[in-house]
Amino acid sequence: MDASAWDARYAASDLVWSATPNIWVAELCAPMAPGRALDIAAGEGRNAIWLAEQGWQVDATDYSQVAIERLGRIAAERLGPDAVRVAGLVADATQPAPGTAYDLALFCYVHLPPEQWRAALEQAVAATRPGGAVLVIAHSLRNLTEGVGGPQVPEILQDPEHVVASADALPVVAELAELRRREVPAEGGHRHTDGHAHQPTPGGVALDTVVLLRKTDG
Repeated sequence: MDASAWDARYAASDLVWSATPNIWVAELCAPMAPGRALDIAAGEGRNAIWLAEQGWQVDATDYSQVAIERLGRIAAERLGPDAVRVAGLVADATQPAPGTAYDLALFCYVHLPPEQWRAALEQAVAATRPGGAVLVIAHSLRNLTEGVGGPQVPEILQDPEHVVASADALPVVAELAELRRREVPAEGGHRHTDGHAHQPTPGGVALDTVVLLRKTDG
């Protein structure tokens, strides 16, 4: 799914994603000391804006110009003068990050083919300072058969061990690698970042991959 398709999708809806942060982002990032964060494929900024509300300075990237413009409007409405804490940038996840020495790099439901995923993860790790965190939230491969919702394309789904394996050659250690259960409400089908359709969600339990990587000095 290219940037123009995402632009059209965002333009056709007042809000594509939830206005609240992802449950796992909120749980794992709330105890962290605020610093500089990179939210990759941030969409309309639900996580980036929440991080800014917690005191973070956030670079939020997405390759949809429409999404980034909407992120800026929502940040201004919610944060007022503190909207300067969020910088929205049009960028491709597989390209070098807009900055360096981030304390946190976040992937929240960023589903890419394997080669593109490895490139995106490599760029995120490179942009993170030693001691910083790379947090990956994803729809699990096991969700296809054991959960509800999410994209229905096995090639872009990852269980925790898949994320850890994709980081094997990078200077990180896995502090957390879990499969978590998330309650979801019923909703209609929609399309994901690769252009493939989600199944309509009848409501129930989704299985999420949650991995927290810590960058080493190596």
